[in-house]
Amino acid sequence: MTAHLPALQVLVPLGCAPLCLLLRRFRTVTWLVFLLAALSSLACAVLLATRVDDGPLHYEMGGWPAPYGIEFVVAGFNTPVLLVVSVVAVVAAVYARRSVGDEVDDRRAPLVYTCLCLTLTGLLGLTVTGDVFNAFVFLEISSLSTYALIAMGRRRRALLASFRYLVIGTVGATFVLIGIGFAYAVTGTLNMADLADRLTDLDGNRALYAAVVFVFVGLAVKMAVFPLHAWLPAAYGEAPSAVSTFLAAASTKVAIYVFCRFAFTVFGAGLVFTTMPVGEVGLLLAALAMLVGSAAACFQRDLKYLLAWSSVAQIGYIVAGISLATAAGVSAGYLHVINHAVIKGALFGAAGLLVLRLGSARLDDLAGLGRRMPWTFAAIVVTGLGLVGVPPTAGFASKWALVSALLDAGAWPVLVAVLASSLLALVYVGRIVEAAWFRDPPADLPADQPRAPVSMVAAVWALVLLSVYFGIDASLPGGLADAAAAALLGTGGA
Repeated sequence: MTAHLPALQVLVPLGCAPLCLLLRRFRTVTWLVFLLAALSSLACAVLLATRVDDGPLHYEMGGWPAPYGIEFVVAGFNTPVLLVVSVVAVVAAVYARRSVGDEVDDRRAPLVYTCLCLTLTGLLGLTVTGDVFNAFVFLEISSLSTYALIAMGRRRRALLASFRYLVIGTVGATFVLIGIGFAYAVTGTLNMADLADRLTDLDGNRALYAAVVFVFVGLAVKMAVFPLHAWLPAAYGEAPSAVSTFLAAASTKVAIYVFCRFAFTVFGAGLVFTTMPVGEVGLLLAALAMLVGSAAACFQRDLKYLLAWSSVAQIGYIVAGISLATAAGVSAGYLHVINHAVIKGALFGAAGLLVLRLGSARLDDLAGLGRRMPWTFAAIVVTGLGLVGVPPTAGFASKWALVSALLDAGAWPVLVAVLASSLLALVYVGRIVEAAWFRDPPADLPADQPRAPVSMVAAVWALVLLSVYFGIDASLPGGLADAAAAALLGTGGA
């Protein structure tokens, strides 16, 4: 059975999706099925992570050898992402039972769990696949199910947010497919390792350059890199709280990983960062994302939109590290992928607790609630300080690694943007604190508001404590990040 772990990582949540649909009359059962899918993916991810020390694991689907068949690959460069997606999925599953029950009507709740299983399948498949066309297929599985999840938000605005993401996401996916088509046209293969080997003889090929441009522009849309981020604020702000908790922590992180996979192990760092100016463009867009995303967050009136704009800035930090194309930079990017996933998952989960109690996450409605919901706002403050980068939070560990990498590379303008963005983060986190603790609650605030469910609070605090632990002892995420950087930069292919 252990030999089939790479396939089970994807097939179990895929099989759970139609099971949720068949059992849609039993909402609790469908929730249990999604929880089972998340727990199984976590178990597989942990077991696989313990087995890659001896080298990459290759799994041939149906027994067809690569490059003729579809291959799954598990190595140091994707085990951190598998763990992040799986851990967040388990937390989201625990959180979702009460959250989905409150925000989604009983008739559609099983559909939420069906789409969550499909989204999990797509994200895990994207992470382990060793075939470029298969990567596109899994990208579409995760994207289509995400569009449906966003549309199930409690407000009518969710439909507009879903449609906007559908249009922009389809354009991005089309760009990726066109790029894959160009790569196949010049090499005749779709296997990532075989593609990398054949590209070494195509130096100066214009179709290859076009493939790089199309793939990376399409992935930049999925990563929500500024200025291709327009879909993200409304998508995260209007989705059901359990969905935004899962997506904010996992979705863009997998797209970032796919970018790294193509850049370093398929097209090659020499072509992408030396022959073509992807590194310079990435650093410029990253700096702009840090400043624009943080500045926009300072002016938001809704907590979920504030956090969504903050994600645009935090993605800029990750892109900056990867764009350096150095071991220190890529490791810092991966470290922030892990830490930001934990931090932002906790923050969106806390926002969902406020939606449950108030029916809203507007900052004006949070007046004086710090004393009535101390655990929720303590979680927001602790993880908010992580966004700022205050020691000893997880955000400080990854920002320090990024600052060190930028100093080594002499990228002073980007370093200034990091510092300015951190100061702006202090402003928008301070707005939340000011509203919750330094304003008087409204006189007509009802005294019989529903209390936060224990399961939701426990799920949020699990991520909060994990973020604190990663700030105090960064050896686990740091080791995973270093191994990922070494696998991407040291082997040149997988």
